[in-house]
Formats: sequence, structure tokens, C-alpha cells
Amino acid sequence: MEDQQNKLNIELSDEIAQGTYSNLAIISHSSSEFILDFIRMMPGIQKAKVKSRIILTPEHAKRLLYALQENVVKYEQQFGPIKAPQPQQPIGFSQGQA
Repeated sequence: MEDQQNKLNIELSDEIAQGTYSNLAIISHSSSEFILDFIRMMPGIQKAKVKSRIILTPEHAKRLLYALQENVVKYEQQFGPIKAPQPQQPIGFSQGQA
């Protein structure tokens, strides 16, 4: 029997369920938080807008890292390896002070 107290009721509105497309992310941090800015860049347009900003505690940032890593592994097991860019400074990711 599952403990009813451990269940989490999560609501997803229709607007949020549609998602927001992002093809660029900028990650910065301070001693107390990580900031993830998700941006949509369009060809031929010099100005890009931040479409979503997520602010995480360092502990939640690490949990997100592990969850994303686990899901990438599962994805690659099902669909094959994801082609990664050549080892360089990753485009769109920065280490900076927030």
C-alpha cells in the first residue's frame, strides 16, 4: 500500500503545457543561486529575448543536473547517441556571477 502523504499533486495549466521553444540557454550563478535564462534566437534578427528565467538553489541545480543526465542516457538508449558539438566553449552557456 502506497503512503498517501508522499504523493505530490501537480497542476499543469493549458498555457504552460504548450511549452516555450528555446534554442539558447545562459547559465549564471552566485553563491546562493543558479539562474537559467532560456532564449529564442531567430535567424537574421540581432536581438534575442529571454523567454523564461528559472532561479534555483544550488541543491536543486544539482538535482536538475542529475535528472537531465539520467534522461539523456535513457534517450540515447532508445534513439541512439546525440551528436555533440566539438569540444569548445559551449555555445550559450556561461559561468558568471548573477
